[in-house]
Amino acid sequence: MFKAVKEKLQAIGCDMYELTEQTVKAWEFYFIRHKLDQNRASSVKTLKVKVYRPLEDGKMLGSASGDINPTASDEELDQALKNLYYQASLVKNPAYTLTDVPIPVLEQKPVDHAAIAESFMNAMQAVHETETERINSYEIFVREIHKRFENSNGVTYEVTYPESMIEVVVNASRGDHEIELYRNFESGVCNGEKLTRDVEDALRFGKDRLIAEPTPKLQKSDVVFSTADAVELYSYFAYRMNAALLFRKLSDWSKGEAVAEYTTGDRISILAKASLDNSSKSYPVDEEGALIRERYIIRDGVAEESWGNRQMSEYLGDKNSSDVNNFVVSGGTADESVLHAGDYLELVEFSDFQVDEVGGDVLGEIRLGYWHHDGKVDVITGGSVSGTMQDAIPSMRCSKETEQYNNMVIPKETRLYNLTITGIR
Repeated sequence: MFKAVKEKLQAIGCDMYELTEQTVKAWEFYFIRHKLDQNRASSVKTLKVKVYRPLEDGKMLGSASGDINPTASDEELDQALKNLYYQASLVKNPAYTLTDVPIPVLEQKPVDHAAIAESFMNAMQAVHETETERINSYEIFVREIHKRFENSNGVTYEVTYPESMIEVVVNASRGDHEIELYRNFESGVCNGEKLTRDVEDALRFGKDRLIAEPTPKLQKSDVVFSTADAVELYSYFAYRMNAALLFRKLSDWSKGEAVAEYTTGDRISILAKASLDNSSKSYPVDEEGALIRERYIIRDGVAEESWGNRQMSEYLGDKNSSDVNNFVVSGGTADESVLHAGDYLELVEFSDFQVDEVGGDVLGEIRLGYWHHDGKVDVITGGSVSGTMQDAIPSMRCSKETEQYNNMVIPKETRLYNLTITGIR
């Protein structure tokens, strides 16, 4: 279909474009407890067309994109492309270019969906359950994604990669009381040992929720983050170096400058990577046809390089940038004696947790935590935690050990000092 699209674009005067054909082969398996209830397979092909239109003698550039049904008739295709080309005239941005650096031929490895699905099943079978903590159900999704790309500068590539997900529902009960927890784990293939451990943690958290007491009114407390929610903390660092935020002055970080006025905190580094073992986004080229360069965006607490799409990167004067899918955070120096010293609140479960990438506000509604104080540990629930990353970074401590959550590797534990805790008793 690429040939037909290119011919029609040429006929309407469009000579700047990006075409992306994606084929997704998917397999799904739904289990009630550990019994397979149903399964299905599908294959879906889509074509995304993005057209560009120089405006005002080339000083400005408009763009529009849309999905084209691969089964569209000749007339439908013609009309869809004309509509996109017209829509591109309604958008005006300072002109920028499309990538023109050739992509080497990429090795195509078929996805062994049966082996991946079996690994998920084996990991779930290995979960230790009891009469009061057990698996309710789970659904396994395994996908083989094949992308084919071409732009008007002749840049082409094809890439195939796996993308997997498992949704798990667990139950914990105590007498007449029962609680249900939902988990969603994304990955490339299946890390069986980690999945088993994560589901067992969910069972333990469910058990503890049943005995949790209301969060005391602590006012201020140090907080240790030790679960997947900590990804939000480090995504803040990464996105502060995104080209769009930098160009729009929504981030005041600058290359070559420290990201904070450090006191006792760990000066972390963030490495942008094209590929990361077991990431669902492990492919070497971005959606605009640029090879993803491995590079530090922050090194030892100092901003080093930006990342982002072609448009915003070029506005910053960088034609050698690319979008990034995977990040590896390092630089933690703390051990348990530091992270677990004195009184602190370990928060492991939230109804909602987020870190605003622009303002740096930290906000979370507490579902489960452990209040470590006076040599005791109280299981707590309710209330909220808040603060700002600007205040937290100078003294933030991170563990030496790391943990992978899909496309990010981060310190296994992170301690932020003096956050605000709103209790309910």
